Amino acid sequence: MSIDGTWAFTAESPRGAQSFSATFTSDGERLTGTMTGAQGSWEIDEGSVRGNEAGWLVRRAVMGMNLRFTGIVDGDQWTGKVKAGVLGSFPASAVRTTQERPPPAPSEPTLISPEGRADPYPLYARMREEGPVRPVEGPLGAQVWMVTGYGEARALLNDPRISKHPRYAPQWLRELGIVTADEGPTGTNMLNSDPPDHTRLRRLVSKGFTPRRIEALRPRVQRITDDLLDRMAPLGQADLIDAFAYPLPITVISELIGVPEEDRADFRSWTAAMLLLPLEEDLRARRLKGIEAINAYLAALIERKRGDLRPGVPRDEQPDLASALVAAADDEDGGLSERELVGMLNLLLVAGHETTVNLIGNGMAALLRHPDQLALLRAQPDLLPSAIEEMLRYDGPVEQGTGRTAVEDIQIGGVTIPAGSQVTVALAAADRDPGRFPEPDRFDIQREDNAHVALGHGLHFCLGAPLARMEAEIAFRGLLDRFPDLALACPPEQLRQRPGTAILFRGLAELPVTFTPVAR
Repeated sequence: MSIDGTWAFTAESPRGAQSFSATFTSDGERLTGTMTGAQGSWEIDEGSVRGNEAGWLVRRAVMGMNLRFTGIVDGDQWTGKVKAGVLGSFPASAVRTTQERPPPAPSEPTLISPEGRADPYPLYARMREEGPVRPVEGPLGAQVWMVTGYGEARALLNDPRISKHPRYAPQWLRELGIVTADEGPTGTNMLNSDPPDHTRLRRLVSKGFTPRRIEALRPRVQRITDDLLDRMAPLGQADLIDAFAYPLPITVISELIGVPEEDRADFRSWTAAMLLLPLEEDLRARRLKGIEAINAYLAALIERKRGDLRPGVPRDEQPDLASALVAAADDEDGGLSERELVGMLNLLLVAGHETTVNLIGNGMAALLRHPDQLALLRAQPDLLPSAIEEMLRYDGPVEQGTGRTAVEDIQIGGVTIPAGSQVTVALAAADRDPGRFPEPDRFDIQREDNAHVALGHGLHFCLGAPLARMEAEIAFRGLLDRFPDLALACPPEQLRQRPGTAILFRGLAELPVTFTPVAR
């Protein structure tokens, strides 16, 4: 039975009937071809024809979900079903319209396509041209209000009519397993709360991130940096993410919190699993497994810290931040529940290293891609603080802010965001808004008035921002001083973002570099 030619498909879904076309070529039992729909065009990844049975798979076709088709061919008709990611299976049918094979339509990149992950900024620019606040299609066909304008982003990041609490989150986030009725992606903590709970939780942890405490960490951060560079120096080449950008902040935040060295290796895989975009059953299972593993570990760590507390010692004088939080758990003046303890440590560990890993990786990639700016920074090392701020603005570590829900109708940017809507503030887009930053796509380490929102704004501004900046300053100074001829070991276009992760963070999978080997 031949299936060659172009077919017009209709499939039922929770959003109603969906139409698309597909063009097939068979070679024995092997089926190849292209599927084209409203969101773009995709090559068939796996396909087969056996008798009158035809089936094929298109990976990550609709909002990152796999589509698997199975059915029966009867002349110029196909009848079967399509399984769409976590949505389930739905009836589908098709009619052959022509035996000829037209050229496939070009595929438009999306924010989760490989092209969009590599460079999302043109996509954000097109969105911004259509309006600084506009609805877009989110996972499972849901509507999300995307904020791409700088002024609108700052306003909404500090608007009390926008809630971070999961109780207001839409049902589709629960269906994906991203939130529950009372817990966010990292559990119960200040990231997923509103005042007065947010005020209480942030106050309890903020004493660990005062300027005095951060500055007291500087000698230790310098020693960790020097040790990592010593290990790299004789090699002449390295993956800068694996050899330097990751181990530096994970060591610093682990020591600050009180995680033993022998336990830190697992956090990389756990965090990677937690950040997966759970649009497929296997990704959802891997994500859940990572969450369960890190929460089980933190619950056990809390019990160890509770047993090692120093009697009579104020919580601010405990040996580490985890011990201080455990000591605060039973305070009558708004302490922490066990779930809050686990959630806070989870947040501190993930946010405490992920942001800095990406700042170092993205920042060094920007310098290496702009040799004139790298040369300028080498010639004028006092520009480093300004350079770090430009790295944050130009290609920051956090692409989109964590989920927010409008609890009232909000008029902004010429539109009304209805109450109950999911709102996504695209920090990366706001920091490339030409209405705020002249020549926003130009990397300029001398840029003035660089009030970016890369680390947030308002109530939920990144608590660890001073620590991230201090680590970045020491890291970049060490790299530039130690390796004067540091260079990319691959064409810039081959650099890729970590695959499969949510659009929350923006970070490279690898950053291969070369340099002249230096004896220790």
